[in-house]
Amino acid sequence: MKTVCKTEEGTVAFIMTELAPEYHDIALGLYYLPFSEGFAKRFPADTPHLERIYQRFARYAEEMVLQTAQIRPVPWDRALAAFIDIIEGEHISWRLAGSVALAVRGVDISPRDLDLAVDNASAPRLGELLLDYLVEPVLPTPGWIANWFGRAFLHARVEWIGVDDPYAIEGLETVHWRGRAVQVPPLEMQLQEDRQRGLVERVGKIEHYLMNRQR
Repeated sequence: MKTVCKTEEGTVAFIMTELAPEYHDIALGLYYLPFSEGFAKRFPADTPHLERIYQRFARYAEEMVLQTAQIRPVPWDRALAAFIDIIEGEHISWRLAGSVALAVRGVDISPRDLDLAVDNASAPRLGELLLDYLVEPVLPTPGWIANWFGRAFLHARVEWIGVDDPYAIEGLETVHWRGRAVQVPPLEMQLQEDRQRGLVERVGKIEHYLMNRQR
């Protein structure tokens, strides 16, 4: 695959071109929509640092797709350790979400990315701290499930949403992972959500983990 950057009608499109058909669903899952040259995501043309961010996108777009397709290994642990190192000493309110919140507990899960929830003030601040790793700009997302969205590539895909309060979850837990304290949602809540989403394999692994923990 290749990438193209195209400016038109006040927007800049990051485009994945020459993408093999077996990866089209991956592109769609990353919110890249069908475009004349391939699959694209548009950003306001006056967004700061777009040229710099595009260069990172061009360098890592293929690796992002292949990791998401599970063709290449996803070093989520390296990504998480590097992320924690970068934000050390910063006032960032964050917690883990998704599959990585299970993996740090020891559930037999292979995350395809690093999902984070941060507070609204931290979302754009992360864009500053991770500027050298951004593959998309950090932008507000009015009308969506969250107020902000950012995406970087730091050994693996790192994504965060900005919400009013990332800690506003009953039973939020602290897990110690490689000597670092990280906040994760309650395991029972993730199990229920994954059942509702029909993620049969993941549900089975969580249940297996719970059964072993009770022994």
